[in-house]
Formats: sequence, C-alpha cells, structure tokens
Amino acid sequence: MTESRNTFLRSMRTVAWAFLGLRKRSGHEDDLSHLRPSHIIVAGLISGAVFVLLLILAVRLATA
Repeated sequence: MTESRNTFLRSMRTVAWAFLGLRKRSGHEDDLSHLRPSHIIVAGLISGAVFVLLLILAVRLATA
C-alpha cells in the first residue's frame, strides 16, 4: 500500500513539473521506468481539474 501511495505522489509531482514545462531528461527516463500509466492519467485529471477551478476562482475574484 505504501509503495502504491508513493508511486501516486511521484506521479502528481511528475504532472506538476509537466504543467510547468520543466523536466530533465534523466528525470523523465526515471519516471517512465517507475510510474504506472494509470497513476499518470488520474494525476493529470486531478491536476487539470484543480487548474480549471483556480482559473474560475481567479476570474470571479477579478470581476467581483
């Protein structure tokens, strides 16, 4: 259970770096060998939803 949780947290970190566009080649290759594709997909969906919600919040605050 701990390894699965650690892998998912690593997936979240990988997706966060991808959102920023900053990745080292060595880090990318290491992630490809250790992460599950399903974790990357779920982490991407969660991160995308949080990003959209933050944008909506920012627009509401700016227009209020």
